Amino acid sequence: MSHWVFGYGSLIYKVDFPFLERVEAHIVGWERRFWQGSHDHRGTPEAPGRVVTLVAATGKRCDGVAYCITEAVFDHLDHREKNGYQRVDTAMTLADERQVTATVYIADPGNHAFLGPEPLPELARHIAASHGPSGSNREYLLTLAASLRELGVHDQHVFDLETLLLSDS
Repeated sequence: MSHWVFGYGSLIYKVDFPFLERVEAHIVGWERRFWQGSHDHRGTPEAPGRVVTLVAATGKRCDGVAYCITEAVFDHLDHREKNGYQRVDTAMTLADERQVTATVYIADPGNHAFLGPEPLPELARHIAASHGPSGSNREYLLTLAASLRELGVHDQHVFDLETLLLSDS
């Protein structure tokens, strides 16, 4: 049996799992934000980095990539997204306008690693200073921004952080 998974962060560009189909897609009612702490990938328990999660936003659209996967792939994804993320099912529209139900990993404000909002200049400084087992937090932000551009997606939050990060370099 196959399932759809929606990628809006590193799942867009770090595809370390098998899939049956990959297509551009979007979900409605969510925004991408650098509000989740990363103790295990882009930071450490003592100095967490910041990675994206989705926050509810009425009428907003979040673009990303959909993967059709087998049930067995969830073991890998659950481990990869273990630091505060939980599976949520939501309606998703594929690039060909098919409507499907997708699983998305969301780190809600009640999880142990949630850091929440900060002014963008502080977020950019935090990202610039963070590093973890998967690499620098800077690399995560810049790769995400480049990947969104390749998809033709404009995300003001991500691009504003990218501009601030690069202006401090």
